[in-house]
Amino acid sequence: MNIVYFISGGEIAIILLIVVMVFGADKIPDIARNLGKAAKSVKNATDDIKYEITKSSEQTTKEMNKVDITKQIDQEATKVKEDIDEITGPIKRRF
Repeated sequence: MNIVYFISGGEIAIILLIVVMVFGADKIPDIARNLGKAAKSVKNATDDIKYEITKSSEQTTKEMNKVDITKQIDQEATKVKEDIDEITGPIKRRF
């Protein structure tokens, strides 16, 4: 992309002149059309890749949140169990 900044107007004109001489004026619209289709195809493929990466990232984030919630539930369950054991411990010893 930065290469465009190094090409001046005169150089672009020379390149266009050479393209017209090599391919002929009647072939240039077909070449431009095919280049446009190729650029659109590349853009669509890039968008699909970006979508898949975003989707995968969101799924990973959701799974990590589920793991965090599971850890929190396990910690709370352990606390409740310890509290119950602490409260019922003396009662169990009497029986």
